[in-house]
Amino acid sequence: MTTTLTPMQTVAANSGTLTIALIALTFSTGLIDALSFIALGRVFTANMTGNIVFLAFAVGGAQGLSAARSAASLLSFMAGAICGGMINVRHSGWTQARLLKHASASEAALLLVATSFAVFTGSNHEITPNAVYGLIVLTAVAMGFRNAVVRKLAVPDMTTTVLTLTVTGFASDSSLAGGTNPRWKTRLASIVTMFGGAATGATLLRYGVVAPLAASSFVAVLAYIVARRSERVTH
Repeated sequence: MTTTLTPMQTVAANSGTLTIALIALTFSTGLIDALSFIALGRVFTANMTGNIVFLAFAVGGAQGLSAARSAASLLSFMAGAICGGMINVRHSGWTQARLLKHASASEAALLLVATSFAVFTGSNHEITPNAVYGLIVLTAVAMGFRNAVVRKLAVPDMTTTVLTLTVTGFASDSSLAGGTNPRWKTRLASIVTMFGGAATGATLLRYGVVAPLAASSFVAVLAYIVARRSERVTH
């Protein structure tokens, strides 16, 4: 007899395949943040906490920062989040795996467009100002869309972009603080994966911006495949 899971049931979120997909997207975030900060002019297109702080610094007159680029990233991220929110509302009956599958597919498509854009504009090593804004918009929209869906999934310690609460929980719930170390493996995996993605992105930038963009596209495709498998397991 087959048991039918209700939409958005917690057990789906805790399945191994879905967790792997989220970890893969966390790695992709590191790649994108390395690209945006190092190659696109000290701006974040995935981490909006840092981006808003950079925007404030730029408005305050700090040298080496661009208010226009930070604002473009913020607005593009919000546009992507709005699109992701529309998916969440219109398809509220979808399982977590199906939502993540479509979010990963959309992210992969946008990042592939960004990769192609970098190639066709000759922006691998020398990026023109217009190309910079194009890459900021495309990557920020992709990250915003994904974040809206991942937020809807509400998997503990798997936001894929922000690690502040994850690091806080890892420390405050540890045995050193008298805690019981809940979900310490998941939290540690998120931290290490983000670190690894950022380090990999910085390394790949030695070969130009196309390399980390292509890598992030590939990772998003992998996340789609894993989420699709999770959806089949759920059904």
